[in-house]
Amino acid sequence: MPKRSKPSSQPVEREGSPWTGLWAVVTKEMADHMTSARMRILEVLIVLTAAGSVYAAMQVLRETVGQDPFLFLKLFTTSRDPLPAFIGFLVFLVPLISIALTFDSVNGEFNRRTLSRVLAQPIYRDALLMGKFLGAFFTLALVLTAIWLLIFGLGIVGLGLPPNTEEVARSLLFLVTTIFYGGIWLAVAMVFSIIFRQPATAALASIAVWLFFTVFWGILASLFAQIISPVQIGTLTEIVRQTETQLALSRLSPNTLYAETMLALLQPTVRSTGLLLPFQLEGAVMGSPLPLRQSVLIIWPQFTGLIAVTILLFALSYVLFQRQEIRA
Repeated sequence: MPKRSKPSSQPVEREGSPWTGLWAVVTKEMADHMTSARMRILEVLIVLTAAGSVYAAMQVLRETVGQDPFLFLKLFTTSRDPLPAFIGFLVFLVPLISIALTFDSVNGEFNRRTLSRVLAQPIYRDALLMGKFLGAFFTLALVLTAIWLLIFGLGIVGLGLPPNTEEVARSLLFLVTTIFYGGIWLAVAMVFSIIFRQPATAALASIAVWLFFTVFWGILASLFAQIISPVQIGTLTEIVRQTETQLALSRLSPNTLYAETMLALLQPTVRSTGLLLPFQLEGAVMGSPLPLRQSVLIIWPQFTGLIAVTILLFALSYVLFQRQEIRA
């Protein structure tokens, strides 16, 4: 009688690429996001916000602006009491939407006891985590693109003229920057979703990080600048050094990077995002807009910084997820 072979204690290695099943996860996540009640509430909030702020901006532009080569860009930056400009809403809405998409992406699977079942299929951890992030990222990009098209449609109907080529290019770069700004908070919420098993705790931790950089980091940057580069005599060199230190510290916040990028893209007359001394303006025509290429060169460090922070935070979530023990 032949002897039965003992079951091996080593894990069975699955054949195929580690990214097998990636797009199945992406499709499933996007379908879940787009059909959830949470997303529909957020969509209604964003649409009402965009419509209200753009309508108020058009009323101001009709009254105050004559011939302006960048009239459509002012739809994003013009405000009228009591409504702020649309970019003012984005600074608050984009992080909240991003956190709402991923704060329960991993711990929700743990609580429903479905994570081990999913990984029992021919889907690797790599593909699962990447699929969840890309599903939320593509959902955020789809929502923001729809809002971008809505603003341009309202602008064409309300102002009665189409945007020029540079306005479209600048606003497209602004859209891409906003998507990657949201990607940072997607990754932050995913990190906390892996660390904490309770979705409420992960959501509160993500919101706390956002509030820290929104409210407190500017104050701390000013205090640290006074310690690192104190003004003892009051010379111009000391004041400039302290200001540059404060600016460098404030750029550790994604909010500052995003704000500087928005400023240079939507206001073509901006010639620098840092400290600009009067002698540096020699030969420049004040108030003249910069070409798109020059504006991109100004904000290129900030733009690449937003992308780099998104990648680093996702890499952190990847390492944490790979080190977690998952039991059936």
